[in-house]
Amino acid sequence: MTTIIKTDLPNPVYSGKVRDTYSLGDDHFLMIATDRISAFDVVLPNGVPDKGAVLAQISIFWFNLTKDLIPNHFEKFAMDRSDLNLDSEIARRAMVVRKADRIDVECVVRGYITGSAWKEYLVEGTVGGVKMPSNLKEGDRFPEPLFTPTTKAEEGHDEPMTIKQMEDMVGVEVTRELQDYTISLYEYGRNYAEAKGIIIADTKMEFGYIDNRIALIDEFLTPDSSRFWDAEFYEPGKSLPNFDKQFVRDWLNDQGWNHEPPAPSLPSEITDKTRERFLLAFERLTGQKIR
Repeated sequence: MTTIIKTDLPNPVYSGKVRDTYSLGDDHFLMIATDRISAFDVVLPNGVPDKGAVLAQISIFWFNLTKDLIPNHFEKFAMDRSDLNLDSEIARRAMVVRKADRIDVECVVRGYITGSAWKEYLVEGTVGGVKMPSNLKEGDRFPEPLFTPTTKAEEGHDEPMTIKQMEDMVGVEVTRELQDYTISLYEYGRNYAEAKGIIIADTKMEFGYIDNRIALIDEFLTPDSSRFWDAEFYEPGKSLPNFDKQFVRDWLNDQGWNHEPPAPSLPSEITDKTRERFLLAFERLTGQKIR
């Protein structure tokens, strides 16, 4: 099993928590999903084998499935571009995408109460500042998906935003468009995934402008940007079997880590089990084996 933590190609543009981006010189980028893994907005010292391949290829699957709902930046899977002359391990983790003018907001949508939403609810009785019923259990489904945007931090933690703060930042009309797109894409993905036995509890999306139109960019409905639960064992109030990186978060919390750098290294049994869960999510959703 190969683990790619760093890449070193010509014409680097940007290196994020997980993705390394390179210019292809013609209004296109090569976007590589590395095997780096972040938790609580901190990149961990070691990665998860094949994670990047899952993220790239599951994003491609969803981009193709939803391209009639909203434009997106995906152009070609790097494995299908022999002219790029990439190492095969890089190519299977990469896609050619159109350049976009990114909107600096993380568009988060929640279908179920869990994670930071659950923590807020326990303390304040709210989610995203909105008052909730008093009898919710962890994992309960909301009557309607909730849009809870956050800042897009280059370093450190993303911070919650109110709708008013988002409107002040990007405008009322754009805020409404992004909210509508985020919720409708989530509902489409959630319905599709439920038929495959996976509950998508929440997810985050990024958008930008391509040809002066809002387009979906970055990654989409991956086990790195979403919480995937096993529908067969779903029961609110109990530990929910998952196919995402919650397994990593739980292990880190058990170590007493304070969620600030430096993060502890993951033992091999944790990275191996995380890899298995990511691959299973890919296969269940797409009906394919990873390339």
